[in-house]
Amino acid sequence: MQIPLYQVDAFTTRRFGGNPAAVCPLDDWLEDPLMQSIAEENNLAETAFFVPEKNGYRLRWFTPTTEVDLCGHATLASAYVIMNHLNGGNGQVRFETRSGELVVTREKDVYSLDFPAMPPSPCEVPEGLIQALGEDPEEIWAARDYMVVYEAEEQVRYLTPDLAALAELDKFAVIVTAPGNTVDFVSRFFAPSRGVPEDPATGSAHCTLIPYWSDALDKQKLIAQQLSKRVGDFLCEDHGDRVKISGGAMLFSIGAIHI
Repeated sequence: MQIPLYQVDAFTTRRFGGNPAAVCPLDDWLEDPLMQSIAEENNLAETAFFVPEKNGYRLRWFTPTTEVDLCGHATLASAYVIMNHLNGGNGQVRFETRSGELVVTREKDVYSLDFPAMPPSPCEVPEGLIQALGEDPEEIWAARDYMVVYEAEEQVRYLTPDLAALAELDKFAVIVTAPGNTVDFVSRFFAPSRGVPEDPATGSAHCTLIPYWSDALDKQKLIAQQLSKRVGDFLCEDHGDRVKISGGAMLFSIGAIHI
């Protein structure tokens, strides 16, 4: 059996930027252990699988170690493949997922995700978090992930966390963020317990970042950058219980998996 395989760089307009995702279109679902093995073999932050349904597609995401409830860059990459290589979508794609219906629209070369907001709340400082990060923050918040707020972009850019220690925390991941020098805010994202030491460009993290920074800066529309080595670029909008996360995509490769 051969399975189509696309690799797409998401949240970027330059090749080798943003976050690479593997995308596997299917006619019918594979067994879960096989999809997990494919994701482990791909060894990217996310591998997306989707099958067609009556009103769109059913979409699932796997890291090298586990299936996850929400992933932004692999959703964008999947929509890119459908719109540009599977003759689908007509500028809009609907996905049914563990996080409900997700809609991706395209205007020229910009893809926009309509995602649920996950606003953070103040929280107690978890034991070991600050020591693992190695830098005292201004604030610590929590939603799905811990969100650690610093005063300056440079603190986020040059942070060298203890990833083994972060993997012991009780949340999905750790976001670090600060006001940006040339954009509204910057961030980085660490999920070592999920097989993703540092994610290059994380759409789902912006479900938490956008509500926070929209309130902090009193702006509905924001420009953001994720300060990984690959760099991710985001256009963001706060719509209350939903957020709009937009960016570009670049095709890297097309191939086939042999099972």
